[in-house]
Amino acid sequence: MNSAPAAVIERAGVPNLDCDPFSDKFLENPYPYHDQIREAGPLVWLSRYGIWATARHDEASEVLKDYKRFCSSAGVGIANFKTEKPFRPPSLLIEADPPEHTRARNVMGHALSQKNISALQEKFEADAVAIIDAALEKGDIDGMDDIAIAYPIKVFPDVVGLGSEGRENLLIYGNQIFNIFGPPNRLFKGALEKIPNASAWVTEHCKRDVLAQGSIGQIIYEGAEAGDVSPDEAGLLVRSLLSAGVDTTVSGIGNMLNLFAQNPDQWALLRSDPSLINFAFEEAIRVEGPVQTFFRTSAMATELSGIPVGDNEKLVLFLGGANRDPRRWDDPDRFDIARKPSGHLAWGNGVHRCVGMRITQMEAEAILKAMLARIELIEPTGPAKIRLNNTLRVLDSLPLRLTGV
Repeated sequence: MNSAPAAVIERAGVPNLDCDPFSDKFLENPYPYHDQIREAGPLVWLSRYGIWATARHDEASEVLKDYKRFCSSAGVGIANFKTEKPFRPPSLLIEADPPEHTRARNVMGHALSQKNISALQEKFEADAVAIIDAALEKGDIDGMDDIAIAYPIKVFPDVVGLGSEGRENLLIYGNQIFNIFGPPNRLFKGALEKIPNASAWVTEHCKRDVLAQGSIGQIIYEGAEAGDVSPDEAGLLVRSLLSAGVDTTVSGIGNMLNLFAQNPDQWALLRSDPSLINFAFEEAIRVEGPVQTFFRTSAMATELSGIPVGDNEKLVLFLGGANRDPRRWDDPDRFDIARKPSGHLAWGNGVHRCVGMRITQMEAEAILKAMLARIELIEPTGPAKIRLNNTLRVLDSLPLRLTGV
């Protein structure tokens, strides 16, 4: 891991900051630090780790879109796969660049086609109704356990083709994968200790003969039959879907529930104008994005906003900061569902833009639709608790009271 101390590595002519974006204090409340980084310059040097950083929207968007200058194949965490051995086989989607990425993306794009996804809507809505009815019957709930976790852990593994047993391993696996994108701090070390059993379970359940017939997982394996990917690569694509498709959705739905609980005027606005459903979730993940940081690596000597960047240097993109950049949005810290948040980076950008985006959107829309028909008030009954993660912005608990219509 690249973790040289500040006294050793500095960059002349650019702001040198000594903040630690993976400290507990930063992870608990990153936004004041994002402001500091963003206002220090378009690109700053984090001397603690010897990496570049940006929290500005335009610079982060440029890096995400230009895979030729800023590659993903060297890893989307702080580790550099050009100089360090990956802890697991790299993802064919997020840790690869064209043309390898294009092959995998085409197979995944076929599996997640509009036709295949649209066929899931009725199921998504029925499952959402069942989850919300159960939560409303309880009244006082943990919004994470009872909605934000209960719903994705039901519908998404069903879509991929998993059986009902052992799904808790998906939460363990996803949480630890995102921790391992960070430096070797206590969260990273805890992830390495906990991940082997969950990883073995996920690997076993990515095999073709385990997946349900007609499932998205089986359709991915059909790509292997067509010769687009190998059978082993098909298994890795199913793994990528499982590792990225649960925790991020849990985070997004949980953060959205918390934002509505903290902003009752916005829930009242949505109830008065349900046509804002699509904007509501997009605004929620702009304000409190599930993936707060992603890395890229310079594939050549280049520049960003006039600042020279050497070959094979790591850049951390503070997506959570970029999505609150006042250069892009007015009053960016405010949760406003009437805002049109197009251009936010919670889904990424460019060729690596989230391939499962539409599934997550459909899940969130189904939950909101079920809630609007049944719930008048969403009230906090205690403080939300953050679950610290090197990459994700996710709640550990969310005490809420739901009042029916």
